Formats: sequence, structure tokens, C-alpha cells
Amino acid sequence: MKTLLVAIGWCLLFVLAWPLALLVLLLWPLIWLLSLPFRALGIAVDAVFALLKAVLFLPARLLGYRPAESRA
Repeated sequence: MKTLLVAIGWCLLFVLAWPLALLVLLLWPLIWLLSLPFRALGIAVDAVFALLKAVLFLPARLLGYRPAESRA
């Protein structure tokens, strides 16, 4: 669904301002490559927070606390 919305957005941009749409098409791989380190940093920060949460909740889990199962 996201890919479809991006394609429709690019087609709309192509109709309204074709030079800008072509520039976006040519620069997209470069922008994607520049964003890779930030994605890796985000994954690392998320992992650190998950580890911190696990360490902080360890005493409660050792004492028998179990989180309530969510009903979907």
C-alpha cells in the first residue's frame, strides 16, 4: 500500500513539476545510501532500550510477575 501511494505521489509530482520529479528519481538512491547509518543507529538505540527494560524488569519477573496478556 505504501509503495502504491509513493508511486501515485511521484506521478502527481511528475505531472505538476516534471523536472523536480526527475531530480527526485535520480537522487533517491543517494538519499537512501545517506540514510543507512541513521537507520543502523536507530536499530542500535532501540536494542539498548530493550536491554535496559529487560534489566529493570528482571527483579519483578524473578519474583513471579507475569504481564497480562493483551486481548486483540
